[in-house]
Amino acid sequence: MTTLPAIRLLPLPLEAMKALVAGDRALAGQITGVDLPPFFGDERMIWLCNYRIAQIEADPASADWLVRVVVSVPDGAAVGHAGFHGPPDERGMVEVGYSVVPEFRRRGYAKAMVRELLARAAAEPQVAVVRASISPDNEASLATVASFGFTRVGEQWDEEDGRELLFELSVAGLRQAEAPENKNEE
Repeated sequence: MTTLPAIRLLPLPLEAMKALVAGDRALAGQITGVDLPPFFGDERMIWLCNYRIAQIEADPASADWLVRVVVSVPDGAAVGHAGFHGPPDERGMVEVGYSVVPEFRRRGYAKAMVRELLARAAAEPQVAVVRASISPDNEASLATVASFGFTRVGEQWDEEDGRELLFELSVAGLRQAEAPENKNEE
């Protein structure tokens, strides 16, 4: 596998989401500490922010699971956003969501985002399964999840996005892969 770009996931606080919805990317950037490109003011991002604002207002504890600004290291450019659709459900399932700023696509950022989201999921004891729901015509995202070993488990109809294929990955395998090898030091 080629080397993935280095990234950091920074919180996108409620106040920053509200600023984006109000059309004030500059204020949202001040709140996050990152210059947010026009991508963060597009229609899809505004829809996402409105949805997540309502989610956080209904369940403030969910905020830590939601949208993060993805920043390239070391240059600090905002290259996209990533997060989970919410905290783990009763099954221990979290669903990933990610999007790359168009001018940064096809450079490994989506894979870097998924790598970071999977690491976060594996670090949380209450998470058992990671899900991805992807449009059947989104070849780039389908290839991204395939590279991490996600398995197709079905499909669904999403009111916003239409038909989506569902993929899941057990976190147990991730934890096992990341665990240090047992060494006998006797």
